[in-house]
Amino acid sequence: MKIACIGVSHQTASVESRERFAIDAHQTTAALREALKVPSVCEVVALSTCNRVEWYVVSSDLGFDPREVMQTRSPISELDLEHVYQHDFEETVRHLFRVVSGLDSMVLGETEILGQVKKAYATAAESQTTSIWLNKLFQKSFSVAKHVRSQTAITRGSVSVVAVAADLAEKIFGELDRCKVMVLGAGDTSERTARALLGKGVRSLIVSNRSHDRAVALAAEIGGRALHFDQWEAEFAELDILISSTAAPHFVVTYATLKKLMHQRPERPLFLIDIAVPRDVEPSVNELEGVYLYDIDSLESIARESLDARRQEMEVCQRLIDEHVADFIKWADQRGWNRMSASGRPESAPRTIISPTL
Repeated sequence: MKIACIGVSHQTASVESRERFAIDAHQTTAALREALKVPSVCEVVALSTCNRVEWYVVSSDLGFDPREVMQTRSPISELDLEHVYQHDFEETVRHLFRVVSGLDSMVLGETEILGQVKKAYATAAESQTTSIWLNKLFQKSFSVAKHVRSQTAITRGSVSVVAVAADLAEKIFGELDRCKVMVLGAGDTSERTARALLGKGVRSLIVSNRSHDRAVALAAEIGGRALHFDQWEAEFAELDILISSTAAPHFVVTYATLKKLMHQRPERPLFLIDIAVPRDVEPSVNELEGVYLYDIDSLESIARESLDARRQEMEVCQRLIDEHVADFIKWADQRGWNRMSASGRPESAPRTIISPTL
């Protein structure tokens, strides 16, 4: 029995290369069943995300080349070979355990990949392209991910500026559902920060931009309200969080202006997120009572600290994963995964569908 993995990821290939191998979500079942038609293939799971495209395959032929499965969707050229990786049995197990634990992700320790793998496995199980070997492997991987995350700090602390800003807001105000947020500037980072705050429970959001049309467009996208740029100070007394990312060559929010406006809101904190370069908010406003200012440098510094802390957990995570790999190999040995049949070919277990744990 041959258990293998073949794929491309952000670690080995550009987005253009990954796109060529990507599997449309609506075509996954058809792709799986097509792969199952390849001679000697017994089981298959396909994982396709923006950062990776991987095939997990079980074959009854020890000499099977996993590229045969990948090529059912997209031909592999000689140029592609430097980007395509293949893993045999033990490394396939270790690789999957690392993937679901977030150790192979672009953002170390991220948790989204676990849900994506669960979905890929569920699709394969429902399509009846898995049996005893991949059922056990993927079920085991979900337990590994849970163990790694509960026993280490690999997922703790935000590692992006946007996530750090949203977390800080939550620490300052607690529940954010009653907070009023204003976004000055309508660029990509402003939008992502606003969306992160909305994801934390913010319900009231105003967008103000020098180009009012862009403010209207962004407000419509995120369910907010647009405001002309020369009117934002009129709304200031009611604000709790101000996100500023304009292209102004000078300070948009000054100490003098803010000192005057803060008198309108005694004992009410104000959180300023300045993600503009050059900066929009005069640094000295941080001296005002009740004002919490974080610029792009301070946010990135916090993100780096969190990422460094996650990296320090890598050794512990890998040790846990190695233990689980050994457990899986022991189980597979007991089931005779490498036992040869009388015909000189590995024995194949009967197809047994196990409902995925999601």
